[in-house]
Amino acid sequence: MPDKRKNTQEKTELSRRDFFQSAAATGVGLFFAGKAFAQNESSAAPSAAEIADASAAATGPKPDELRVAIIGPGSQGRMLMMNALKIPAIRFVAVCDIWPYNQLYSSNILKKYDQPCNVYTDYQEMLAQEKDLDAVIVATPDWVHAEHAVACLKAGLHVYCEKEMSRNLENAKEMVLAARETGKLLQIGHQRRSNPRYLHAMKLIEKDKVLGRITHVQGQWNRPVTEDLGWPKGKELDQATLEKYGYESMHQFANWRWFKKYSGGPISDLGSHQVDIFNWFLKTTPSSVQATGGLDFYTNREWYDNVLTLYDYKSADGPVRGFYQVMNTCSYGGFYELFLGTEGALMISEDERRGFMFREVAAKKREWEDEAEKVENMGQEAIALKIGETLKADGTKSAEAEALMAEAQKPTLQLHLENFFNAIRNGTPLTSPAEIGYETAVCVLRVNEALEKGTRVDFKPDDFKV
Repeated sequence: MPDKRKNTQEKTELSRRDFFQSAAATGVGLFFAGKAFAQNESSAAPSAAEIADASAAATGPKPDELRVAIIGPGSQGRMLMMNALKIPAIRFVAVCDIWPYNQLYSSNILKKYDQPCNVYTDYQEMLAQEKDLDAVIVATPDWVHAEHAVACLKAGLHVYCEKEMSRNLENAKEMVLAARETGKLLQIGHQRRSNPRYLHAMKLIEKDKVLGRITHVQGQWNRPVTEDLGWPKGKELDQATLEKYGYESMHQFANWRWFKKYSGGPISDLGSHQVDIFNWFLKTTPSSVQATGGLDFYTNREWYDNVLTLYDYKSADGPVRGFYQVMNTCSYGGFYELFLGTEGALMISEDERRGFMFREVAAKKREWEDEAEKVENMGQEAIALKIGETLKADGTKSAEAEALMAEAQKPTLQLHLENFFNAIRNGTPLTSPAEIGYETAVCVLRVNEALEKGTRVDFKPDDFKV
């Protein structure tokens, strides 16, 4: 049987000039790769030194080298790929995508960094041909996450899957079960759980008790009015191919997040990241949720452009009320999570410019407060949230603080991927395993039920179990 794999060194190769002109021309990816998704294209790109280190580590077979493929190297997939390239002994050997544009774009990036790969349109062919894979990154649209992740797990591969796990809970549950049955790792892309800023904030809340008893949580992700995503002229998928893979048009293909067949809507796309943090910091899942919102501005989309939610939690310390909103018509305030307690408040965000602690006047003053940097927030003095600033009694930094500071220099996506690859190599715990991802999926996907029915949705403990 002839080998159907495409060699990226053949005539489909773009010249360096054409490659970068094509990248600049397209609107696809800019929406997802910018600050709206707490990532920065330049910060994701490996430096020359990082690539040299990674290439040196990956030259020739190594006992700890992991051979990786990616299914869905679109905008977010390429962000993951670029961050994985910074990690020593990670070698991409295959990319798979139904769109030749993404195939060529991603394979050219890998070739640039001395990782030539095989290119596939059919993921099943890739799994059949690539016999020495260790892991697969799945960054396809949400509605096919389960199909791709389950197939890879059953092929004996570890999987890193972008969030949301799926557009529905039935398929998300299939993913959890497949990971259990195969014994393979399934990391979900809730990267805040690998972020040193969040680990530091957790320590302040749990160990230093800076908030006292948490009574309320808030969060938001506000974005400006945006145009629909486009695609490079002449690079469209033909109609037969679109229909073969379940899309009616290139508009749907490029803007899948706005259509109910392909995604769980903005609360899933954005809110999932932040409601996950509510659960993590409160160490529990919500008991109920109410929601309001609608498609109030855009005319060519199916999902609502705004949603406001109210969560009830029953934490170990008492009731906690949570408010969360997504808005796609005004970017004021950006994205953050806010925890409010009897002794103060703590705001945190993946945006490093957003982070502070406010102490109530009557609350205990910590000995390190006088040395901490002060900022003004809404007319009140607060303390800037910084990693590794707390000193030991002798005036030196602790080993823990030094380690956090070093980790904080890396992009969060890189840290989350490192956690995944370290778990494969060393058996260290995943920060966002399938069961945790499923709990978050329940929390956000059932918001859509509450919004549709116009009523409160109550959660039972068994709702979060698989």
